[in-house]
Formats: sequence, structure tokens, C-alpha cells
Amino acid sequence: MSRVLSIVVLSFLLIMEGTPAEVGEKVSIATFTNDEMSDWTERSFEKHTNYQLIGEETPLALKASCEDQASVLYRRVSVDLTKTPFLHWSWRVEEVHPNLDDTTKDGDDYAARLYVVYSKGSILPWRAKAVNYVWANSQPIGSAWPSAFTDDDIMVAQQSGQPVNPGEWIHEVRNVREDFNKLFGQDIKSIDSVAIMTDCDNSKLPSTGYYRDIWFSAE
Repeated sequence: MSRVLSIVVLSFLLIMEGTPAEVGEKVSIATFTNDEMSDWTERSFEKHTNYQLIGEETPLALKASCEDQASVLYRRVSVDLTKTPFLHWSWRVEEVHPNLDDTTKDGDDYAARLYVVYSKGSILPWRAKAVNYVWANSQPIGSAWPSAFTDDDIMVAQQSGQPVNPGEWIHEVRNVREDFNKLFGQDIKSIDSVAIMTDCDNSKLPSTGYYRDIWFSAE
């Protein structure tokens, strides 16, 4: 299956009705416990990224490594962005590949990416939109560009280049409602899915990333 066709299929799966998130000061998406992983589904683009839980105390972490694989973990969950628009997460990577051009198909591989999807109230997969927060290989922090595979995915370089300290967790915060408005020119009220992905299928260069404690908040 081609990468573009796989994206269409995945988009359909991501926009299927998700479980409404419990609204409060904090909406937890992932603390990566063994029980919680049943809420997540894996979809392969090219073989399977090696996802495994690590750590001994909650929140655990998810380690993701690949050499030529690409698969995504996603959770269908409806989050009300009028009440909890701020997405929080922690991540780190062991290394990136600065010679890759993130804006091309050959360079569209990331040691770590987290993305959010909304369907515009439609069940049609080609109407779904996604914002991908990536640890970029070469694009500067703060830059944004359309995915090399579909204009309905916008990539945002949240971090970029080799990590100063590969063992250090970096905590991120994004206002998802504002990001969709800025990148797509639409004020959306909710998202339908959250996904994470570490992939190496285009460049065939190995990567390892780590994810921990994903949640939404009111402020």
C-alpha cells in the first residue's frame, strides 16, 4: 500500500467517533500504563515501529525505535478545545539526521512526532486535518510546512536538530485551537484523535524517540 493511500486509510480511522474526554482542569491522554495502552491502536505504514513501555513509576514512558519501519499509535478521543485547548507533553530523542530535508518525501522521517486530528464534522477521510508537532531534522524551530504527502497535514518544528542532552526530558505546551486557526484559518471546537509516531521508512536511517505524559488543560 502506498504511503498516500495509507494516510487516507489512517485518516478514516482517526475521524471515527472517539470517546469524549472527561472535562476538567486536566484531561489526561496518556500516562502510558499497561492498562491504558488498550485505548491505543497501532497502524502500520511500513512494518512496525518498536514501541515499548519503560520505567517503573507512573507516568511511564514510551520508547519508540525504528530502522526502516513506520507505524503510528493513535487514540480516538474527543477533546473540547473550548474548555481545554492547551496540549502538554514531554519527549526526548537520542539523535536526528540533520542532512534530511523535512519538507520532502525522502526526508519525512522523525525521531518523534505528536499530532492531533479533527474531521470538520465529516466522516470523509480526505476532509480530516492534522497538526503534527515534530522534532525536526533540519527545519528551524517555529517553522511550519505542509506534509510532503498531503496538504491536509501541517508540520510544526517544535524542536529541531541534535538534542543538547539526549537524556533530558523536554516539556512542551501548545494552544491547539490557536494553532489550527493560524495554520488552517479555521476556528475548530474539538479534536477527534491524538497520535504519536516515530518513523524511518523513507530515509532508512535509524531513530529513537521517547514520549511521556500527554494531557490537555484549560490554561
